[in-house]
Order: sequence, then structure tokens, then C-alpha cells
Amino acid sequence: MALPPKFAGQKLVSSAIQPAAVHTLELYLDYVCPFSAKMFKTVYTTPLRKTLLDKHGSNLVTIFRQQIQPWHPSSTLTHEAGVAVLKTAPSKFLDFSTALFEKQQDFFDVNVVNETRNATYKRLAKIAGSVGVDEEKVYKLLEISDKPAEDGSLNTGNGVTNDLKVLVKMNRLTGVHVTPTVIFDGVVNGEISSSWTVEQWEEWLGKNVGA
Repeated sequence: MALPPKFAGQKLVSSAIQPAAVHTLELYLDYVCPFSAKMFKTVYTTPLRKTLLDKHGSNLVTIFRQQIQPWHPSSTLTHEAGVAVLKTAPSKFLDFSTALFEKQQDFFDVNVVNETRNATYKRLAKIAGSVGVDEEKVYKLLEISDKPAEDGSLNTGNGVTNDLKVLVKMNRLTGVHVTPTVIFDGVVNGEISSSWTVEQWEEWLGKNVGA
């Protein structure tokens, strides 16, 4: 969990290696949530991204937490694709996320209900390919076999199942439900909204993170 700088004394750290503490901004976002898409675009595709990196990067860590919303069955599939990209080309994760949010409606209920699970995975792998990730490797991690495992089990999962379990366990510790949800220094911040402009974000960062 995040450690607010004011509690820095609780952290075992060598000042020669890293600062005693930095602020942590966690954005819990779902790939098929329109409000998550709105917040993601503001934070990651506008000049705010440069502000976060250049102005606040020395004392603020910003984390995109993948939050599955299971009432949208395709949510799990899209986040599995995100994990596959993390395993294949982690430096491309935000590029993939940008591309997927742009096409998120292609994975809304009406647009996935009549296709197989692996067909959806193929479309997701193609999005990964469009940003320079190895499409075949991503699909191989996502594909579900139609054959039983050697021990006869039928819930075989895929190449990202175990990693997805870890992400779900982590998120459950926070009790986050709605998306988007923002946690700052370990505490949910209900003030921050998906409708916030770049200027509102910058004002808030100035007050809470500093220069």
C-alpha cells in the first residue's frame, strides 16, 4: 500500500538509494467504463501527463490500477489483454491502454455477445499489435484451449490467469467498487472526478503535491 510522506519514518530506506517517501496517486480504471476512459484521456493524453512527469515526477508516483467490473463480462477479457501486454512489452502498456480506451465501445456488451471468447481475444491482440506489441505473443497468452488439461481439469485458464488473480487480490484490499476511483497516499479521494479538466488537476496537484 502507499505510504504518505508524513509517515516516512515507518519506512526502512537508504537515502543514498531513494527518497524517504513520495506521494502515490492511484487511478482505478476499467477498460469498458466510459468514465474511466474520460479520466484516462485527461491524465495520460493531454499536457497533464507532462506535468505529472516533469513537474511532480520527483515526488509523485502515478499508478494505473486495472479494476475489473464483472457485470460487464468483457471487462475481464480486456484486462487480461492488458496483463498480456504487461508480460510481453511492459513499456507499451500505456500505449495499449490508450488505443483500447479509444476503441472501448467495440467491447461493450452488444458488440461481444455473439462472438466467442477467443475471437474477442484476437481483436484485443490486434489492438496490441497496432501499438507495436507482438500480436501473436499476446494472443498466445490469452487463448483458451478447448481441450482438457493433462489432469482432466476443464477450467484451464490461460497464460495470464495467475497474474490477473494477483491484481484482483490487490484491489480487494482497498475495497474499491466504482470506477474511476482515485486513491491518494492510501486514502480514497472522492473529490477527484472524471469530469475534471487539466486545470483542475493542476490546481489540485499544486496544493497536495507541491512543486
